[in-house]
Amino acid sequence: MLLGASDSYSDDSKMQVTVAYNHFGRGLVQRMPRCRWGFFHVVNNDYTHWLMYAIGGSTHPTIISQGNRFVGPPNDAAKEVTHREKAGEAEWSGWNWRSENDLYKNGAFFVESGHTVSGKFSKIEFIKAKPGNSAGRLTRFSGFLNCYPGRPC
Repeated sequence: MLLGASDSYSDDSKMQVTVAYNHFGRGLVQRMPRCRWGFFHVVNNDYTHWLMYAIGGSTHPTIISQGNRFVGPPNDAAKEVTHREKAGEAEWSGWNWRSENDLYKNGAFFVESGHTVSGKFSKIEFIKAKPGNSAGRLTRFSGFLNCYPGRPC
C-alpha cells in the first residue's frame, strides 16, 4: 500500500487513513503501508513476515500504530518495523510516529519519533484498539473475498 500521490503533492496532508484488521504474511517485502503526508492510524494488524520493513513513510506523515503484532523476520538487518524514505534523522526526528500497546516478537522493534499527537486528534477519530496480543485472533479470518461475477460473495 502506497498512500499519497507523491512526495511533492502537499494537498495529501489532509488525508486521514485507517489500516485495520489485516494479516500481512509471507511474500511481503515492504509498504504495509508506506505513507506520504497525512495522518495514518495502523491498528490491530498482524505482521508475521516482511523482508525489508513493515510500516514506512516519507514527507512528514503522522503514524499512530496501536495494538499490532509484529513478528520480526529471520534477517537481523530487517527487524526494524519502521522505515523513513529519503530523509535524514534531522528531518524525520520531527515526524510523529508512535507505537502504543503493540506486541513485538523475534526481535522486531519500532523507532518512534516526534512528539505525542493526542491533543491534535480526538479519541473519536480512532478505532478503539485491542492490545497487540489480540491481533492474531482479530485477523485470523482476514483475506480476500471469494467473489465471482454473477454469484453473491
